[in-house]
Amino acid sequence: MDDRSPAAGMDGTKREDAARRDPAGSGSRDEAPDEMAPTPRRAGRMWVTPKAAEVVGQHSTEDERLLERRPSTDFLDTDPWRALRILAEFVEGFDAMAKVGPAVTVFGSARTAPTDPIYELGRAIGRKLAQAGYAIITGGGPGAMEAANRGCREGGGLSVGCNIELPHEQDFNSYVDLGIEFRYFFARKTMFVKYADAFVILPGGFGTLDELFESLTLIQTGKVRHFPVVLVGTAYWAGMLDWFRSSVLPSGAIDEGDLAILQVTDDPDEVVAIIERFRDASASGGVEAGAAEVPTAAGPRSVSEAAAVGPTADAPSRGQDTSES
Repeated sequence: MDDRSPAAGMDGTKREDAARRDPAGSGSRDEAPDEMAPTPRRAGRMWVTPKAAEVVGQHSTEDERLLERRPSTDFLDTDPWRALRILAEFVEGFDAMAKVGPAVTVFGSARTAPTDPIYELGRAIGRKLAQAGYAIITGGGPGAMEAANRGCREGGGLSVGCNIELPHEQDFNSYVDLGIEFRYFFARKTMFVKYADAFVILPGGFGTLDELFESLTLIQTGKVRHFPVVLVGTAYWAGMLDWFRSSVLPSGAIDEGDLAILQVTDDPDEVVAIIERFRDASASGGVEAGAAEVPTAAGPRSVSEAAAVGPTADAPSRGQDTSES
């Protein structure tokens, strides 16, 4: 039958009108409407069927909800509102940290007592790095974090703390000059990586290990350009490094180059020297043959060898995610 004939139905315009009235194509007004058929109404950027509206709560317009005189406070616990809080944390963190300058992030246990030799070691590292021109970034809490912030203050540097909301409140230590509060670990961790020229890892627990392995993963996968990751405390980290060499490396899960990401020392002066050598190598595009080596988990390596670890030679520096470039 000819599509243009009246018996065929209708012209294009009438077909569109009919489709809007009967989007499921049920054909008869007497038939029950299809719940999965979209209604002729939009909800923001969404097109919502009656069934979906029951789930997402699209029973009123955005203006209506905004202008409601006594709105429910339930919205404060919704995921969309939480997303705004997350965005605000990133904005505030970026705004606060943007002008910090060269910086080293120091991790370590919040449980380290001031009488522990590790406390004095962290304090010495913070002081020497500050004297070398680096700001110190920590989690802002007690223990090893306090030690590094304290040393930084004594060395005349800018002492930064990125604190986290915990079930048992963790206050800023008294040696923080610039303190930023975070609700979310992942927003806080972004600040540690993005604004650090190096990581220094003092002995610590799960939180310290979390930061250590995140930095190794980002470098190994090329999400950031390689920067020094210095483990302080050869005896403390020996068991983990032995496991890497005896189990993880032979299994093929990592290779020698991945082990070379890690530098290991007990000497605060060597911590500063490792970071300075990497900085100089980065500025000059390499180092001359015969230059001093750095102690890595894969054995001694030249700075150029250690700095070359990672698949992205032209990834952005200072912890910037390559997806931004």
